[in-house]
Amino acid sequence: MDRPIALVTGASRGIGRAIAMQLASDGFFVVINFHTNKTGADEVNHAITSRGGYSMVQGFDVSARDEVEGVVKKLAKELGTIEVLVNNAGIMLDQPLVRMRHEDWDCVIATNLTGVYHCTKAVVRTWAGTKSGSRIVNITSIGGERGFAHSTNYSASKAGVIGFTKALAQELGPKNITVNAVSPGFIATHGTSHLSADQYLPQIPLGRIGRPEDVAHVVSFLVSEKAGYITGQVIRVNGGFYM
Repeated sequence: MDRPIALVTGASRGIGRAIAMQLASDGFFVVINFHTNKTGADEVNHAITSRGGYSMVQGFDVSARDEVEGVVKKLAKELGTIEVLVNNAGIMLDQPLVRMRHEDWDCVIATNLTGVYHCTKAVVRTWAGTKSGSRIVNITSIGGERGFAHSTNYSASKAGVIGFTKALAQELGPKNITVNAVSPGFIATHGTSHLSADQYLPQIPLGRIGRPEDVAHVVSFLVSEKAGYITGQVIRVNGGFYM
């Protein structure tokens, strides 16, 4: 492979799609991960390649440890070193705590938090003995910083991602590996379609709902050489919604 490789989880739509598209335009060969939405992943792949970029589609469930480990090993063997990992895959199953099903709690934590652990551990293991300077970016959320009612599972999972990011940044810093988190606010995606934009818009100083591209631009910077001295940080992309 004559270009750097980036793995973006949950890249079949929304923020993940925008990140995959942006990194492809930055010159990366992008591995577009999906779990259930293969049609969306194929559309992202077509959009990238039709613009002259390079990408491939790879399905796996981030919450399934053995599956993640097997796929990452295969990718590293067939493509080469995955230099950039963007942990974006996530789900929301909102309910008031007293009505939240146990399986809804378990599923959100397994995908949003344990999935980050699975993917990161698998990729970092492939970096043993390779050149330094790799990048990890974890997509957290404003919910993980300030919390939202009826979203205890999601908020807890995203808060966990922040703690994971800060701890791992200290662990991998001596190897010149940066680990950062991006914390989006209200972004217009499928995942926020059930929320009322009118309810939150008055609380956003910039006066608009965010776009997936707003997040992708920050990820693009964090994985670039220009961000080589930034690690362990949580970069907010929320229009001033939470400061």
